[in-house]
Amino acid sequence: MRGRGGARGSRTPSAPWSRLKPVELDPLEAMGLPSKGDSRLLDFKTQERYYTKIVERYMTFCSDAGERDELLRRFASLDLSSSSNDENPSTNSATGTIQLIPNLHSIPATISSNTKALSDVLSALRKLREGIVASKRVDDFAIQVYLFCIRLSVLVKHPESYHPAILHLLRRIQPLHSMTSVEISEVVGYLVLDTACRRNNLAEAFAARHKYQLRDAKVDAVLDALAHDNYMEFNRLKRRVDGHKAKLLEYAEEGMRKHLLKCFGRAYLSVDLNFLEVCAGSKWANLTTDDGVGWELDGGKVVIRKVKGR
Repeated sequence: MRGRGGARGSRTPSAPWSRLKPVELDPLEAMGLPSKGDSRLLDFKTQERYYTKIVERYMTFCSDAGERDELLRRFASLDLSSSSNDENPSTNSATGTIQLIPNLHSIPATISSNTKALSDVLSALRKLREGIVASKRVDDFAIQVYLFCIRLSVLVKHPESYHPAILHLLRRIQPLHSMTSVEISEVVGYLVLDTACRRNNLAEAFAARHKYQLRDAKVDAVLDALAHDNYMEFNRLKRRVDGHKAKLLEYAEEGMRKHLLKCFGRAYLSVDLNFLEVCAGSKWANLTTDDGVGWELDGGKVVIRKVKGR
């Protein structure tokens, strides 16, 4: 009995317990924010490997969309703009994860995974930017990361990401490590348009253009259209600029169109429906539902005001 008891006490398992599967961490989520105490992204090599994973994840997101139109639809479906009270992005302070709340009325059920993928990319870029700032890195790699972050954030209309990135790139990195003239023109163009369209501060936009000596005919034309409340010219320019700048112009589009409709209300008793739709750049159904137009439609004519009989 003693021998059997001793044998039982000295027995060891032949293999480790395998009932619980090891947790597979997402490589983008595994990293923490440097501001929260995670110092791994202070290492330059780690930063470069992490950036490679970010780009791979973004390329997967783009390839999953397939066609160009589908990719543009997915970007358009992700409303991350802070101008909407119902669809604001929130941030988990513990993990630094940006929670993206899409427009549920316009996004099909299959878009949720795409929203998560883009959320992971933006959150990872925030961590990487913090690591670059904390490590005081100023080189071509830092410029490349910031340009990628700015371009992606502009496309999804997330000013909380692109605005501080633009300022840091122009104020901290550029004076110590010069960018190319094309890169400077691109970033300053975003800053000027964001100031004019999203922040609605034309004076500061003109000041920024003068400070950084921006020479961009299309940006100049947009500022001129905004200054003169010329919605038709503004809408024409929106179709001519590149996709990134067009996203920034969207911030001012609603206000410009409503100003145009107020001018119609003061100047006309009635107008042709086609003429109104061409000037407003929107169909009658959208004008009534989205812009709150309460005029009457009488065949092919829109009755704005009725003359009261004496």
